[in-house]
Amino acid sequence: MKIYHYHGKKNVSGERIKEARFHLHLSQSDLAARIQIEGVMMERDSISRVEIGTRFVADYELMVLSKVLGVSVNWLLGLDS
Repeated sequence: MKIYHYHGKKNVSGERIKEARFHLHLSQSDLAARIQIEGVMMERDSISRVEIGTRFVADYELMVLSKVLGVSVNWLLGLDS
């Protein structure tokens, strides 16, 4: 599978994920643990790479991230302000 870049990044949601995580006062490890509780295996280093845009985010990961962070998928994608 070829992973494409969009404006130099592999995802468009990383900055919003970091913003929402900071708003909830969660560490990357805390966020990874909450995601794992939802059944998606994502480690702290994966969260870090998502936030800096060097890791692709699957659609099911985006759904779980939005649930855990209490924001919409559209907001994570930058479609809502």
